[in-house]
Amino acid sequence: MSEDNQQVPSADASAPDTTPSTPSWFDRRRLRAATAWHKAVRQLVRLRSLIVFGAKGAPVSFGLLTAVLIFGILGASLGRNTIHRDFAVGIMPFEEFRVWTALTSGLVAPGVLGYVVAIVAILVAAAPIERRIGSVKFAIAALLTQVLGVLLGLGVAALAKMFDADWGFRLHVGTAIGPTTWIVGVVMVASARMDTLWRRRIRVGLFALLVTLALFSGHLQDVIRLASAVVGLLLGPVIVGRSARGPRLAGTQREGRVLVALIVAASALGPVIAALSPDAVGPFAVLRDVVRGVPYTAAEVREICADSPTDPECRTGLLELRLGGVGPTILSLMPSIFLLFLADGLRRGRKFAWTATVFAQIVLLVLSVANFAIRFVESGDDQSVFYGLESPTAYRTIVPFLLPLAVLVLLLLTRKFFDVSAPKGTYRTWGFAVVGSAVGLAVLYVLGGLVARGGFDNEPSILGLLADFPQRLVPPVYLQWLEPRFLPESIPTTLLFEWTGVVFWAALCVLVLNTFLTPAYGVDTDATERAKELLTTSSGSALSWMTTWRGNKYWFSPDARSYVAYRVISGVALTTGDPVGPRERLRDNVVDFAEFASKNGWIPCFYSVTPQVREITDSIGWGGIQVGEETILDLENLAFTGKRFQDVRTALNRAKKAGVVAEWISFPEAPLAITDQITAISEEWVADKGMPEMGFTLGGLEEVDDPHVRCLIAVDEHRTVHGITSWMPVYENGEIVGWTLDFMRRRAEGFRPAMEFLIASAALLLEQEGVRFLSLSGAPLAKIDDGRGTETSTDASTFSTLLDRLLDVLGRTLEPVYGFRSLLAFKSKFQPRYESMHMTFADPAALPSIGNAVGRAYLPEVSLGQGYRLVRTMIER
Repeated sequence: MSEDNQQVPSADASAPDTTPSTPSWFDRRRLRAATAWHKAVRQLVRLRSLIVFGAKGAPVSFGLLTAVLIFGILGASLGRNTIHRDFAVGIMPFEEFRVWTALTSGLVAPGVLGYVVAIVAILVAAAPIERRIGSVKFAIAALLTQVLGVLLGLGVAALAKMFDADWGFRLHVGTAIGPTTWIVGVVMVASARMDTLWRRRIRVGLFALLVTLALFSGHLQDVIRLASAVVGLLLGPVIVGRSARGPRLAGTQREGRVLVALIVAASALGPVIAALSPDAVGPFAVLRDVVRGVPYTAAEVREICADSPTDPECRTGLLELRLGGVGPTILSLMPSIFLLFLADGLRRGRKFAWTATVFAQIVLLVLSVANFAIRFVESGDDQSVFYGLESPTAYRTIVPFLLPLAVLVLLLLTRKFFDVSAPKGTYRTWGFAVVGSAVGLAVLYVLGGLVARGGFDNEPSILGLLADFPQRLVPPVYLQWLEPRFLPESIPTTLLFEWTGVVFWAALCVLVLNTFLTPAYGVDTDATERAKELLTTSSGSALSWMTTWRGNKYWFSPDARSYVAYRVISGVALTTGDPVGPRERLRDNVVDFAEFASKNGWIPCFYSVTPQVREITDSIGWGGIQVGEETILDLENLAFTGKRFQDVRTALNRAKKAGVVAEWISFPEAPLAITDQITAISEEWVADKGMPEMGFTLGGLEEVDDPHVRCLIAVDEHRTVHGITSWMPVYENGEIVGWTLDFMRRRAEGFRPAMEFLIASAALLLEQEGVRFLSLSGAPLAKIDDGRGTETSTDASTFSTLLDRLLDVLGRTLEPVYGFRSLLAFKSKFQPRYESMHMTFADPAALPSIGNAVGRAYLPEVSLGQGYRLVRTMIER
């Protein structure tokens, strides 16, 4: 019945009024209290269920957590000193034969914050690890890393006096407590069985943190915690075994950037940790004065100024007091924060971030050398540009060299990772913005200072304010030996004096971060965008989207309607696929590009081109050979029926039973939980190869991270990613008519027929969208044997035949490592049609140079060690 036809009963005046009365304030209060009580009870029940579930799966972890809490209660009742005396470990307790402290020190936390950290660490790290490796192995790992970590840490503490008497003495008299010792140990033990990506990240990240704490904070607990991690690293393979993938360290360029960024970030945080720790005693604690000056107490300054108000030391003391506020403290930390922003740029592979970080380390190194010179050349001066020490020694003066020098060496060794250039003009704009920010702040400082000039101890002039402004941008520690022109005495002048530099550095951080967030496609981003616009409005081949990848340069036709993507390697202009543009202009574009390359002294070579381009180059007397096989699925009337599609149907049916579904995503917009799994799967694949990813016409995660590229992932009901494929658009007259497969990765321990399932699902889903075909892309150095033979032009048949045989041998040789022929055989499951892919060249005599260029295009970053592993793998297999 529709609403219009429904009968509404009329009100009966004689009926009793049943409308509830408005509840009183007391009733509302009681209702809210009852609701809150029921909510609390439900939360407690849920928490109890969670604890019971956790205790069942991780009884050792929750047993240790209970012990830690019991000792915490005892410490609160008996007193902290009593607990520390009887349960804390150290060299002196061992000398007094309190050896049980090697165990009990892992059950007591230092203070309330220590207990909070311990509880969170046990719930977040220890309990999941126990459920993963088993309670028995977990208990063994916790016991051994705690005891052996303590013994190793005490041994290091005893030896420390040999090279640093002051630090060694503090370690000798110090004590250590905290469950983080065995927690760190079991994490390192468990890392032996982790996937390559997380094993590498956890080890590098954790060791970077622990080494930083040991060198800067330097307490006995920091040393023991680091020792426990070392013990866990060594015992991991014995207790839990090695990962099924072994100890391979090969990784992608992307992952190398992440690891370097982690180390740089740790080096930036070290001085901050030392500065914020009131009792840091580590050998690198001297670096605290990078962010903290030599303090004066108010009583000392009053005493100095009472004797002589004009004494420079009086003004220095007043300046030190002024530099002790919130603003100066933040300003002192800003260079380290800026380094953290640069570390984010390193993570993204930005060339500017690498250059700026190298410059920063050189500055720190120069300051260290200057300090050394001042300390030992100008003897008698016990203060330095860098820091002051009560006992100046050669060792403590040389120590600051080590950190920036180590980071600098690391950056130089990993230079090849950071090759991403910002779009043209990015840093010119950035420079103008930085200068504009400085000028704007200078104007504000001068005008504000003039308006509030009565708030300074000495009334400044315009020139005086201008001359003082640069000092406001410098971290205060570097100003402690400069006599101030004037000091603020009112709130407005204090804000100007202390916060101008903070605002400048904050703007600098935001501006540099903005340059890192700007998309970077290559050296000439404007040309890349122009090429993309032409491609999406014109026509190209199945591989044409690869022309937009980083590393390509562009030749544009005179009529600006076509382009050729190419890269120059060893004097060879190597193209990526066919020219893009109107197909009727194909011949003209081929000829014009060849002339362009020749005029520049390059050898033109068209690579991975279609038979249409091969016909054109044959007609003008070029040589050519087939270098691959493209597999194409026509989607019209597609049906995976019959015996020949048995494997494909099996994959679809197994996925349905396993609860695995295919889901389209865009990698740049996907949730972190999904993209992180995809990254891990990719890193595992690269680690299996023991070689870097190939490039040129083979994409990686960087090429997947493109809003125009579609990704189809296989996920189960728990949102676990079992596999991923990426698909690049194919344009014809400005419309997408097909999609080309590029990136393929499968989780090693996941749903096995993930690739068959994803490709079949993509075909079925895209057919519904009206797409004409799918290209499963080509397999380099792999061809089908269908009796067609290899067509060669008559003028270069001898050279071409020799090169064809060479490539055939190379394909067979590389098969154990990269499996191109196995990949081609896998794609045959989908019964595609085949289209040959060719390489054409003008000068057969240049084939050695062309072969070298192709090899370097695919593997531009093969190190000597990787080359050795490649040869060894080919021989062994």
